[in-house]
Amino acid sequence: MSSTEKSAPVDQIIEQRREKKDRLLKAGKTPYGHRFIKSMNLSDVHDQFESQIPNPDQPDQQKDRPILKVVGRLMTRRDLGKLCFAHLHDQTGRLQLKINRQDIGPEAYKEFLKDVDIGDILGAEGTLCRTKTGELSIQLVKFEILSKSLRPWPEKFHGLTDVEARSRQRELDLVTNSESRKRFEMRSILIQSLRKSLHENKFMEVETPLMQPVPGGAAAKPFITHHEALDVDLYLRVAPELFLKRLLVGGFDRVYEIGRAFRNEGIDTRHNPEFTILEAYQAYADVNDMMDLTEKLIGNVARELNIKESTYRDEVCSFTEPFERRSLIDLFQEYLNLDLIVLCQKNNWKNAAQEKGINIPSTASDRKAFDLLFDERILIHLKKPTFVLDYPTVFSPLAKPKSNEPLLTDRFELFLAKEEVANAYTEQNDPDEQSRKFKDELNKRQKGDEEAMVIDEEFITALQFGMPPAGGLGIGIDRLAMVLSGSSSIREVILFPLLRPQN
Repeated sequence: MSSTEKSAPVDQIIEQRREKKDRLLKAGKTPYGHRFIKSMNLSDVHDQFESQIPNPDQPDQQKDRPILKVVGRLMTRRDLGKLCFAHLHDQTGRLQLKINRQDIGPEAYKEFLKDVDIGDILGAEGTLCRTKTGELSIQLVKFEILSKSLRPWPEKFHGLTDVEARSRQRELDLVTNSESRKRFEMRSILIQSLRKSLHENKFMEVETPLMQPVPGGAAAKPFITHHEALDVDLYLRVAPELFLKRLLVGGFDRVYEIGRAFRNEGIDTRHNPEFTILEAYQAYADVNDMMDLTEKLIGNVARELNIKESTYRDEVCSFTEPFERRSLIDLFQEYLNLDLIVLCQKNNWKNAAQEKGINIPSTASDRKAFDLLFDERILIHLKKPTFVLDYPTVFSPLAKPKSNEPLLTDRFELFLAKEEVANAYTEQNDPDEQSRKFKDELNKRQKGDEEAMVIDEEFITALQFGMPPAGGLGIGIDRLAMVLSGSSSIREVILFPLLRPQN
């Protein structure tokens, strides 16, 4: 912002900028332009011409300099009487403008000084040059305002520093905070890499409903909406799982979806009610194939981003393969001195948690007790990327039990820097067994467990036609982005996270 704006109230600055807008309109100029064809991005100017443009003390080499057209947001300016310097910023970088009254004419120079503000988007045309300080610049001969900024922008070097402010006004954060911009560019590459790897492995991308008559596929509390024309309640999906497995019944052997899921739960640094998930299903595979696939997918992402390790919440996470593989049987014995099989037989999870000194509400579910045992006594020891195997059948209603121990399932969760990033298992394809597990979940729901699954009769019907044996995988895109970028809050990797209303 200009020196006159720095101490002025925001409302006054907006009024002053509206006056400039009106002045432009009266002069027959639009403050909100149309199509502008640029020569190249600002970073490309530096890449292509940095070594070609001579210093100003070499006048014999100043001829035949390229004329370029560039666009960007004006983020700095220095007015020096008959000369002005400014910087344009675009997604790729920044470039200095050298504005001389003699080059653009007195009227255009006056307009630049009086009517152009920090934050305006400009189209600029001029000759490449190098200033006395050696900075590559465009010597302006023509400009036009493509979008007039009516609100003052954050100060150029500080921008937005508060995490919530950055999340609430992400558009300002992206312009003023290069680290934030790089984080979301990294997230985009992450998703591109996952798609590329899955396509190379013959997976087909599909889309399944976001609004579902039954909220199935995960233990979670759903959001409810209502369809007026059909007069029925619908649920925002908590997971795409059941529809994707119906596609296996339909003859598609390898399918995946990257999309949104919604869970009506708490908001904290690791949870957002709306999040992005990858789910993939492969016919004639099992949990071991899913483990290999997960390792390959994440390894490829790390290589694509040129990340060998990251620091996440003070934990150093190496992405070197292979990852460790540990059974819950061994982990419970090692860190809790508990026999997991006996625990599964007795099903007294809350008692076990209390005996280990874990504070657990009397109304908590067995699933919550298991989670607390693992999170507070085992997870803290998982220093390296680790596949944790052999989850209790009672907490895995969609997974197939192990053939040699039906109290446990062929299931894993992957932890990177102690953060759960993936969940996978050998899929249950016996319709009668799946129906029985759904009824067990219904009993839990009737006893007050709001996160227990409900019965999806259409899914059971689909299984009755015969689903091939299969392995299924879910990866939390936001969590993976957090670990790779070293971001301590999920808000830092979601462009527009859900926030508490300001009022």
